[in-house]
Amino acid sequence: MHVPDGFIDAPVSAAAGVLAAAAVAVSLRGARRELGGTGPHTGLGAERTAPLAGLVAAFIFAVQMLNFPVAAGTSGHLLGGALAAILVGPYTGVLCVSVVLLMQSVLFADGGLTALGVNITDMAVVTVLVAYGIFRGLVKVLPRGRRAVTAAAFVAAAVSVPAAAVAFTGLYALGGTTDVPIATVFAAMTGVHVLIGLGEAAITALTVGAVLAVRPDLVYGARGLAKPLELRTSPLAGPAAAAGEREPERVEPARPVAARRSTRRVWLAGVAAALVCAGGLSYYASTSPDGLEKVARDQGIDAKAEAHAAKDSPLADYSVKDIANPRIAGGLAGVIGVGATLAVGTGVFVVVRKRRGAAARDAVPEVAGDAAPPRHSPESA
Repeated sequence: MHVPDGFIDAPVSAAAGVLAAAAVAVSLRGARRELGGTGPHTGLGAERTAPLAGLVAAFIFAVQMLNFPVAAGTSGHLLGGALAAILVGPYTGVLCVSVVLLMQSVLFADGGLTALGVNITDMAVVTVLVAYGIFRGLVKVLPRGRRAVTAAAFVAAAVSVPAAAVAFTGLYALGGTTDVPIATVFAAMTGVHVLIGLGEAAITALTVGAVLAVRPDLVYGARGLAKPLELRTSPLAGPAAAAGEREPERVEPARPVAARRSTRRVWLAGVAAALVCAGGLSYYASTSPDGLEKVARDQGIDAKAEAHAAKDSPLADYSVKDIANPRIAGGLAGVIGVGATLAVGTGVFVVVRKRRGAAARDAVPEVAGDAAPPRHSPESA
């Protein structure tokens, strides 16, 4: 659903850019809490959350390369807002998808540069808000457990895609550059994206379920599923027991919770999966136009589409120039994209996490106080 330049006029694109910038600013503040070791990830270690968030961004980039057929001559791909929000939190999720869209636009000429604000608003902000709101609501009413989290993820992801289609229709109604009836755009966009939403839901539920199976403590939306730290006690045998008196209790060391375990294996497995998807499986992805492209062609929305400013990029259209073999060219472009998104995403989240840590340290004297306890003089005794 990457909107190219020319679909939406300049004033509305600029307004969407301002809205997207505001959403990213708010998300940066919220992500400091999500990445700072507070909330459901308490105990995981703030130094580990940033690489995991960067991994989520890289994984979404990779899976977005796997277009799947949804109807005759139409394909779809993951948007990723629901997946990111459930795995790493809604604020961090907005940033994850925004990083992906930025890398796609700048490096691969996918999604217009002037339309970047439109794409972030539509594919990052709308999908995360809708998906996470539905997800949290379902988790509260469904029976507690991993199956409920997976089911809620499926429904939330399925709804988030047509919601993004409706949002695009609204933006087109405000600033569309062609004279196509809004009712026609609405019907065409929502119709095909309901089908795409089912694919999004399947990918999201499978991914969330897989992480839940091995490390539920790493899933932001599954907070509370992991067993809390418990202290076991046992009576101390001694003379008091023989006299029938109550024995003092001995506190036994509790086993460390799952959140203390290393995330190295999960990170490596995630990177490997992203590289396989982008570097190998992407060659077999559907070549049919995605939902927006198909609707634009059929309805004439693309009549005033503009060429991308980076159309001559060495990686344009997800293929490395000057490499004749399409399998190698596409696979290498995918690997480069995963690496670049992982590096940029992780860098952004490390900076956000460090700023959170610095702010927390600065606040300690005010909250806890660093003053030494008062000394009592003999006269005051």
